[in-house]
Amino acid sequence: MKKKLGAITIGQSPRVDVIPEMVEFLGDNVEVIEAGALDGLTYEDILAFQPEDDDYVLVSKLKDGKSVKFAERYILPRLQECIDKLEREGADVILFICTGVFPDIFKSKKPILYPQKILHGVTPQLVDKGKLAVITPDKDQVVQSQKKWCETGVEVIAVPASPYTKEDELSGAITMLKKKDIDVIVMDCIGYNQAMKKKVSEGTGKPVVLARTMVARVLGEILNS
Repeated sequence: MKKKLGAITIGQSPRVDVIPEMVEFLGDNVEVIEAGALDGLTYEDILAFQPEDDDYVLVSKLKDGKSVKFAERYILPRLQECIDKLEREGADVILFICTGVFPDIFKSKKPILYPQKILHGVTPQLVDKGKLAVITPDKDQVVQSQKKWCETGVEVIAVPASPYTKEDELSGAITMLKKKDIDVIVMDCIGYNQAMKKKVSEGTGKPVVLARTMVARVLGEILNS
C-alpha cells in the first residue's frame, strides 16, 4: 500500500509547478494529496489579506498563475483546515510546501514537517565560517529573511527575485551576488525550480541549495523507510 504525503501550499492547490519536481525524490511508494490555504478564494478576496508594517509576509501562487503577497496571520486558521482535510483523506505525513516561519499552533495526529526547519538544520553546516546568500521572492521579505537566517549563527546577505514573475528577476539577483564575498547560496522559497538553481549556480559560480529538492530528499528517507 502506498504511503500518502499530504502537501499544503500557502497558495492554491494543486501546485503543478512544484510537486512533479519533488516526486522523483520521494520514491515509487508515495501518493501526494494536496490542499491550499487560499483554495476557494478569488484574487479579489486575497487582496484583502495585504500585509501591514509588522506583518510576516508570504508570497505564493494561484491556480491561474498569478503571484500573490499577503500577511501570514490571515491564513493561519485556513492552514489548520488544510491539515484536517488531509488527515481525513488518509495522509501519513503532512508537509507545508513553504519555507516561511509558522507559529507552533497547529494540531495534527500525523507528523507535520516544515521546510524552514529542514533548511535551517542543514544549510548553515555547509557554510561553516563563511557567508550565506539568501534569495527570497519579494523585496518586502528581505529584512525578515535576513533576520530569520542570522538566527542560525551565520553571516547573511539577502536579495529578492521572484520565482513567479515573467520578468527575469534572477539575473538581477545574480549580478548583485557576483559582487559579494559569499560561499553558499540558498534559494529560500519552494517556488524556485531546478532550472532556476542551475541558472544561479552557473551565473555565480557558487554552490546552491534548492529548497524543494532538499526537502524532498529528506522526505524520501522518511517515506521509504
